[in-house]
Amino acid sequence: MEKERVRRIVVTGATGLLGWHASARLHAANCTAAFRNEPRPFDVVALDHHGFDDPAVLRDAVTGADAVLHFAGVNRASEQEVEKGNAAIAETLVQGCREAGASPHIVYANSTHAASDTPYGRGKKRAGEILAAFSSRYTDLVLPHIFGECARPRYNNVTATFIEQVISGETPQVDPQGRVQLLHAGAAAQAAIDAGLDGAAGTLRPEPRPMTVAELLARIENYHASYGANVFSDLDDAFEVALFNSYRAALYPDGFPRPLKLNSDARGTLFEAVKGGGGGQTFLSWTEPGATRGNHFHLSKIERFLVLEGEAIIRIRRVLDDTVWEYRVSGDTPAVVDMPTLHTHSIENVGSRPMLTLFWTNEVFDPASPDTYADPVLR
Repeated sequence: MEKERVRRIVVTGATGLLGWHASARLHAANCTAAFRNEPRPFDVVALDHHGFDDPAVLRDAVTGADAVLHFAGVNRASEQEVEKGNAAIAETLVQGCREAGASPHIVYANSTHAASDTPYGRGKKRAGEILAAFSSRYTDLVLPHIFGECARPRYNNVTATFIEQVISGETPQVDPQGRVQLLHAGAAAQAAIDAGLDGAAGTLRPEPRPMTVAELLARIENYHASYGANVFSDLDDAFEVALFNSYRAALYPDGFPRPLKLNSDARGTLFEAVKGGGGGQTFLSWTEPGATRGNHFHLSKIERFLVLEGEAIIRIRRVLDDTVWEYRVSGDTPAVVDMPTLHTHSIENVGSRPMLTLFWTNEVFDPASPDTYADPVLR
């Protein structure tokens, strides 16, 4: 049987929202292969804006590339810079491919704004024309308003801005006539990956979730109110889960652990571990002193850790990043830590006796689709 070839995937704008989500998903596939002792399927080359400043770096990146997921662009600058910058980046990418003799399938993260006669719209449209003229191996991925975990607030992202304002107690300004067409960054990134791997040429328009700006804010406010009362919102819709996960990720690193209300009397103590969320799955584990559980991440699954007996350190690291957050928790003062999606996490028993931990997830474990990717927190 012929060995599966490793595919070289170049991700431009890799430090941006879409670039990071795409890189994380490709990394997840490589993590799955490593866990199974199989060859990794992807050689992922992450390019930030510095990669377009050095022709040699760009040429080396695209050499032998099967696909380029082109997320790099300019959206915050003067009108002239925005209009010319996106076209210039596309020209640079094409030139790099020519110099390397490369003909990858290019997936371009275009925008619905490309149809508008604005500096940004004209720049995005022109960039697409340049890429389409270079090769027939081209996908025009037309994207609406993007939201997602680790989006930058107050930077062309209304969802992230609302989330930050609601968490900080501000009162957001809302255009009563405003409407948004929302698509999770993970869904957009997966659409780009699939198009690049399948060689799907032409125009691709992922279906968004339309709503008014007021409705978007109301959803975020509801999440914040119920979650603050230790109640999970209904999580029976993939869009709602994605939006809720985007809100939860913004609470880190300072929003946890969250102490639980203890109700004590002569009989003992009672506290509520999990409320709401539509069910899911609860399980308990004993962990021996010095042992560690976890060292994995999820793309959409919500997971709660609650130490009932013993001492632990919970560690969390954003996927593809090096910063590790640590949370000391104890069964003596029960406090929950909910794992943010796209962050690898672990729990270590740092006590001298076995540790009892309650774990809860918002969905029943499916071995055929576990949404669990082995990735050590401490690298």
